[in-house]
Amino acid sequence: MTLHDLIRGTDVATRRSFLTRMAGSLLGVGAAATFGPAAIARSLYQDPQNPLVLGRASAKHVIYLFMRGGMSHLDTFDPKPGKVTQGPTQAIETRADGVLLGQYFPKLADQMDKACIVSSMTSKQGAHSQAQYLMRTSYELRGTIQHPSLGAWCQHMAGRHNQTLPAHVTIGGGAEMPGAGFFPPEFQPLPIGSAESGLQNVSLPRGVDEERFQRRLKRLSELDQAFAEKHNQRGVQAYAKAYQEAVGLMRSSDLAAFDLGLESASMQAVYGDTPFGNGCLLARRLVEHGVRYVEVMSDGWDTHADNFDRLGDLTPAIDQGLAALIADLDARGLLQKTLIVLVSEFGRTPDIDQDQGRNHYPQAFSALLAGGGVRGGQRYGSTDPEGRQVITEPTTIQDLNATIAYACGLPLDHVLTSPSGRPFKVADKGQPLTALFG
Repeated sequence: MTLHDLIRGTDVATRRSFLTRMAGSLLGVGAAATFGPAAIARSLYQDPQNPLVLGRASAKHVIYLFMRGGMSHLDTFDPKPGKVTQGPTQAIETRADGVLLGQYFPKLADQMDKACIVSSMTSKQGAHSQAQYLMRTSYELRGTIQHPSLGAWCQHMAGRHNQTLPAHVTIGGGAEMPGAGFFPPEFQPLPIGSAESGLQNVSLPRGVDEERFQRRLKRLSELDQAFAEKHNQRGVQAYAKAYQEAVGLMRSSDLAAFDLGLESASMQAVYGDTPFGNGCLLARRLVEHGVRYVEVMSDGWDTHADNFDRLGDLTPAIDQGLAALIADLDARGLLQKTLIVLVSEFGRTPDIDQDQGRNHYPQAFSALLAGGGVRGGQRYGSTDPEGRQVITEPTTIQDLNATIAYACGLPLDHVLTSPSGRPFKVADKGQPLTALFG
């Protein structure tokens, strides 16, 4: 049979469209990303004299909760009761002695014996895109290179727990978020638009039965064989592998991990019927099925005006979803091996402007960690009495990412070399906060 005969016997547009959607939806690989000039040239060099050795890991999984826009530290995790910078937000006590939270987190307050607040985060990056990139990669945004996200580093260094499911999933994120970077395309995260919708394009198109589908897959392989032989490169291989893994996932019982409908109505109510609550519930399901790194995004935290009214709208979903996630993982015996991290791009100004807003403030902000070997009921580091400057245990973004990597057992000093020949480490020069673990 000639190539001409194969093409004539195949509905190319329909076949390509469905399979590309399927592979892209299931495994986060798109044709443009894989076959672009830069992607074709991607490769990863590891020094054989510098072998990869994993450390002891408490955290087998990471659930990374990202508050996009810049969350106010003073109104959430680092309140300063009685100070003018606090504004109208009241501080509440928690189950952790001496650890106060802003009034917006009553449910989380009951779980603070299992969580740690890092109050001494500090950065020099106060622009949204650059701060997001730095937080998720440990490196400054550059036009000459794309750095891997921390999730990609975890997958690359530690591999998959479940060979059917992707190791790295993002929920509610956009295509602009850092992914595989200079790693090969197979380290790109699987994007889920919304937890409620689950994983899309997992069923055969109407009118296509199993026999016809297998015939199309066979013809796809035959059509692609010559190209694959001519371009025997990592990017091409990754694209073919993405199709194979997508089909494998379609046939797997692990596909149920993405279906929130299998949860009881009472459990869904505990997490809350919100995009963030559903994202946390889906993250728990994915962790149960062996997904290593799950990210859940929450938008809307750029509160330049009406900061306090906006927080009143934004925080209930975070309070309910996060508290439920901590309690649920703990009840299932999963908290000790799952590190929960809640972060934002930066803090917001201690001074309140005339529009009752707070502006970008990277000098001081907070993060929350729970599980994964982190000792709960503690606050690490501190800011001055008005929340303006870090005064003890200054912690950079690289330090926080090194702490996540440390919890996962990743070797912080292991060097990987980009295709351009530059050396990189998982958290750059960051040092882990080992005092958090007990």
